[in-house]
Amino acid sequence: MPTSVNALGGCWGGQGTVMGKAVAIAVNAYPIVQDAMLAVEAASSALADPQDQYAAHLVFGGTGKPSKTGAGTIVGYWADSFGGASAVAGRGESKADGFDITYQYPDKAYVNRWRMLGDRLTWQIVTRDRKAVEKPFASYTLSKTACRPLAVGG
Repeated sequence: MPTSVNALGGCWGGQGTVMGKAVAIAVNAYPIVQDAMLAVEAASSALADPQDQYAAHLVFGGTGKPSKTGAGTIVGYWADSFGGASAVAGRGESKADGFDITYQYPDKAYVNRWRMLGDRLTWQIVTRDRKAVEKPFASYTLSKTACRPLAVGG
């Protein structure tokens, strides 16, 4: 598994915005399949309406040895509380301070940028249209926290 993905392991809590809406978010990331991949459980709720909840299950892994530059290809899978119709595979690449992964849907791509600095994590999501124009979708700032079961979802 790429070092940049493995660094995400542990539990994180923080706040952010999704489509302009303020949210609280918790992320639990842990190794799976004999440490070959990382599973990420994310749960969020709107600050203005705690009943407005969302959950996602992400899986990340590498495709082999890193390149000479240290960048490694990353594969992933996104599934969320919108159900199977929204599930999609992704591809990305390691960066010096994290990794990027893109999930391509028929009408646009969702580019996820994960960045880690010590016990601080930022996760930014932008949409990218067919003309490569990017628009902000979500942005979170999280800090390491004690692990506990996520409260959102069932």
